[in-house]
Amino acid sequence: MSQENIEQAVISEEAGGEFERTPVPQSKLKSWKSFLGMYAGEHAAGTEFMIGPLFLTAGVSAFDLIIGLLLGNLLAVLSWRYLTAKIAVKNRLTLYYQLEKICGKKLVIGYNLANGILFCFLAGSMITVSATAVGIPFDMPMPKLTDTMPNGVTWVIIVILIGAVISLIASKGYDTVSKAANWMSPLIVLAFLACGIVALNQLGVASLSDFWNIWGEGSEPFPGQIKYTFWHVVIWSWFANAAMHIGMSDLSVFRFAKKESSGWTAAAGMYVGHYMAWIAAALLYAVYLKSPEALSFISNGEAPPVAPGPLAHNAIGMFGIIAVVLAGWTTANPTIYRAGLAFQAIMPKTSTFWVTIIAGTVATIAGLFPAFAMKLLGFVALYGFILAPFGAIIVFEHFFAKKVGITKNYAEVAGITFNKSVFYAWLISFGLFYFISIQFDVFLSFVTFPAWLFCGGLFLVFSKYTQKSST
Repeated sequence: MSQENIEQAVISEEAGGEFERTPVPQSKLKSWKSFLGMYAGEHAAGTEFMIGPLFLTAGVSAFDLIIGLLLGNLLAVLSWRYLTAKIAVKNRLTLYYQLEKICGKKLVIGYNLANGILFCFLAGSMITVSATAVGIPFDMPMPKLTDTMPNGVTWVIIVILIGAVISLIASKGYDTVSKAANWMSPLIVLAFLACGIVALNQLGVASLSDFWNIWGEGSEPFPGQIKYTFWHVVIWSWFANAAMHIGMSDLSVFRFAKKESSGWTAAAGMYVGHYMAWIAAALLYAVYLKSPEALSFISNGEAPPVAPGPLAHNAIGMFGIIAVVLAGWTTANPTIYRAGLAFQAIMPKTSTFWVTIIAGTVATIAGLFPAFAMKLLGFVALYGFILAPFGAIIVFEHFFAKKVGITKNYAEVAGITFNKSVFYAWLISFGLFYFISIQFDVFLSFVTFPAWLFCGGLFLVFSKYTQKSST
């Protein structure tokens, strides 16, 4: 057996072929083209059908939406390129193993639990999105923007059936999930583009000024929503994927990259999904807001519903229904799969199939409650705020450990299972800035980056003290 074959056999045996606990070998690295399609597909999915319209419910102006998204998505791409990809290519480890080396196994269990539950809630909101499309042939009442509870038996049955199908697909493993996504993604991107073009025609847009005037100077937010300004749009769009870039979750993705410049491929997701698709979905909702049904809600002082299925169906017919169902699936499938992996780290003796089914069950229950989808802007902000500071631990250790004089991967070196420096840094930063957000009514995304910086700084200070005391 050649040396290369011996190396591959050892890697396969130790890491199950996925290199969960070993650096990715040179022979398995991928070019930037492998990441381009993945990011374009993953970020033009079910969430986009909800987020675009929700911006309008927040009363954004044309400048705030179009220029704000342009800048916010650029900041997200820069975060992926110069933080996530840079560290991933240097260490070539998954997020979970990197955290384990720094934090210890017991502390990572807490992270996995939070991560898994939040993944389930996100997947649940995407089941909700798909249900709004499946319910159209059954004349199902659509959930309102202010609804929190299921609105009928038909809704419950459809959500449970969709959740069961998605969970079974996810339980088949990553290959099945990725194949499903690769097949569906081009159709979904095409559907978003078609929806945007048709909506522009329905709105009578014949020039750039007509397009700009769709949102004009903005409006008052709908009942139960907060007013979004330019900076709300910029900061929220930057941190919509905070857990993935500054939170370092995508270390697991870019560890396979040949060069850190592959981080630029995140732009495909940001400007196809988080720019074109968000604006296209917003245009669909702008058409609906001119309809007699929506005007009747507005005249009664109620918020018109945000139901992606009917919005897409109004624009491109049956293709719209199919696109919304598939878009919900392409987000929920990998999200449930990831949640299952997070739960498996807590219950290592449970098979991947059953932990994925558990995750799918939790996601389906969450999908029964429309509030997760209708409050998606707020939920995504909270998701990033909770998880992003753990990424600061990795970033600050990577760039400043030598300068400060602390030992890297301290939990592994010292043989500890719970690094108190990490825990207290996260707890204090989370508690302080969440209190500021609640007490002074500060938009949560505005305090995500300060909390991230504060957590990283506290980690260095606490590590310097505890490691010195230990020595």
